[in-house]
Amino acid sequence: MLSKEKIDRINELSQKSKVSTLTEEEKREQKVLREEYISSVRKSLKNNLLSIKIVDEEGQDVTPIKLKHAKENRKKH
Repeated sequence: MLSKEKIDRINELSQKSKVSTLTEEEKREQKVLREEYISSVRKSLKNNLLSIKIVDEEGQDVTPIKLKHAKENRKKH
């Protein structure tokens, strides 16, 4: 996950853009920080999805094959 300082900076730039205009340097910084944040969220979501096991009412594993293969590939790396 992103550091608190980076998240605070994203929020600071966002607030500033609502009140006034960002400089070109600030716009670039904001873009980089947002991309880093989105990448972090996607990575976290992917890891969460790979930890899911789906079980039906009878206790049978019904996890989709595609998800099972992704889990196996992650274990190999």
